[in-house]
Amino acid sequence: MAAIFFTISPNLAIIVIPNTRVHQNGHQVITYTYSVFNNKQAAEPAETTSTFGLEEGKLKNPDYMGFITFEDPGKLFNYTDDGSQRLSLGQVEEIIEHISHYRDNPGMWRHIHQ
Repeated sequence: MAAIFFTISPNLAIIVIPNTRVHQNGHQVITYTYSVFNNKQAAEPAETTSTFGLEEGKLKNPDYMGFITFEDPGKLFNYTDDGSQRLSLGQVEEIIEHISHYRDNPGMWRHIHQ
């Protein structure tokens, strides 16, 4: 699954990068952890996850805002604000709503820009 682009209030453009895994049969599966970035350009850049530093295991990107873990989808979520920018509780809740919408509607995955 590719990055997800959307805007939350107050007018904050967000990029969410799901941590996906590929099984032996080649199908991607959605996982429970999502890295969140501020999308200052408010556009859908043709960037890969390597641009964000995910492969290195260290997120040095100044736009990194932490990650959200779905402990129990629909019931229990955890936000880890280990980035240089922090989200408010309301912003985290709004991001969780967007992610949940994609999780609940797998048919939308093919509409995400790759």
